[in-house]
Amino acid sequence: MMYSLAVLTFDRFLAALSGLLTRAEAHCESKKITPDAILQFRLFPDMFPFTVQVQLACDFAARGSARLAGVPPRSFPDSEATFAELQARIQAARDYIAGFEPAAYEGADERIVTFPAGGREMQMAGRDYLTLYAMPQFFFHMTTAYNILRHNGVELGKADFMGVAA
Repeated sequence: MMYSLAVLTFDRFLAALSGLLTRAEAHCESKKITPDAILQFRLFPDMFPFTVQVQLACDFAARGSARLAGVPPRSFPDSEATFAELQARIQAARDYIAGFEPAAYEGADERIVTFPAGGREMQMAGRDYLTLYAMPQFFFHMTTAYNILRHNGVELGKADFMGVAA
């Protein structure tokens, strides 16, 4: 059950995030907008730019899946500066979580997960970690990326966010 809730959910929405990036890049090309106008856009000065929102969504999916499987999470360098590099980051995160076997998640709902948050070390049971921390963090950053694109005129709808657009 935890495998389905974590890995399969994160994978589906990472695929949707990839689709959002494809649409954003096409928007930049068709409107003759420099990609950095979107890649470096922030909704507010104290918020991370689009690029970091995508990086963090990937991180929460990958790290969350790893911790629930009981393995130390892989680190990804935060060096992406183009749509193509962000697409590669999303694919790397998807490939990473695809490598976890469902058997690794047996007992994960009760397994204690230790993770850094806010400059300190936290611990939660796996179910709470997934539902109260990793998924909300993932969806916060994915939603912020979506909202940056919408704010910049990329024509997207709920179906694009959900990964079911035609």
